[in-house]
Amino acid sequence: MYITITPQKLGNNYSQSSADFVGYLEKENQDLEQGALPAGKAGMEHFYNQYDVEISADEVVKEIDGNGAKLKKTEPKFYSITVSPSKYELNRLQNNSEDLKRYTRELMKDYVASFNREINGRPISIDDIKYYAKIEHQRTFKGTDWQIRENQPFATKILQLKTEIRNIKEGRAEGNIKLLQNKIDRLEKEAPHQQDGKRIVQGMPKAGNQSHIHIIVSRKDASNTFSLSPGSKHKASEVQMHGKNVKRGFDRDQFFDRAEKTFDRTFVYQRNFAETYKARKDFIKNPKIYFASLMKLPTNERAIAFKIMKESGVPMLPSIPVTQAQLAMKVFNRLRRGVEVAIKSSSIGI
Repeated sequence: MYITITPQKLGNNYSQSSADFVGYLEKENQDLEQGALPAGKAGMEHFYNQYDVEISADEVVKEIDGNGAKLKKTEPKFYSITVSPSKYELNRLQNNSEDLKRYTRELMKDYVASFNREINGRPISIDDIKYYAKIEHQRTFKGTDWQIRENQPFATKILQLKTEIRNIKEGRAEGNIKLLQNKIDRLEKEAPHQQDGKRIVQGMPKAGNQSHIHIIVSRKDASNTFSLSPGSKHKASEVQMHGKNVKRGFDRDQFFDRAEKTFDRTFVYQRNFAETYKARKDFIKNPKIYFASLMKLPTNERAIAFKIMKESGVPMLPSIPVTQAQLAMKVFNRLRRGVEVAIKSSSIGI
């Protein structure tokens, strides 16, 4: 499970409206209408919230934009939550769309519970937030994906050869076009990461089940009175405001942990060690502890964990060390480089 929480982007390219972001989330429906996506892949997906379905994009924009009272122009009006289940988690679902909608509604209860805030002396409830969600079924490879990065040396050589061919055709150079094209064909096949017999390139649609959830949640509560920011750096604390003790903060650790457990409980999912929130934290904070724990797993669970890690793009050891001391040293030296990239571009991220 890969979950991100990001604030509304502000700047020259983004207005104070949510229209740009909502329009971006409508791209799959637009592609379906234009016949740009394969028939039968997935039907139209509409916005929904805790109680309603088939909410229009116009209504989402109207509700989010109209719920930002007293926010400064430099403050985000909304936050974006992206929930990307792994292929193993998706395989557990019976009906992607309906099950993910059900999960969204439980997940947002976890979101609310992670605020250390009160409204009129009571804990925040699900009815105090204004959010809209949408399911997408397509993904494309990005420049940060590990497959693209590892294919890059081949892509660079192919581009150079194509430039040589173009120069020959346009009379700026001399050479054997057929020979150069044969080199290109060979490099295309030698690239380490292929999909359906083709070199994986940036922008290529990813194969398999790619269903994921986008959630747009207003920064202000449903009454347009109180600010609820999941971007708060305060996990759980109290501060004096106007002579009163006021609770503040959002506990991201609690949210991510609950989100994982809610999925497991809802769909009776048996989570492997490599998929757990605690393991992912250890991977980031202390790779030695992570791999030491990994080696203590039963053989079958360890094998699945290594498979998950490999698919996620985690830098792997060339072989399994004999001792824990060897393990710790190799892990530290191998993972110290590029661990942040692996986190950001794969499903192991937090």
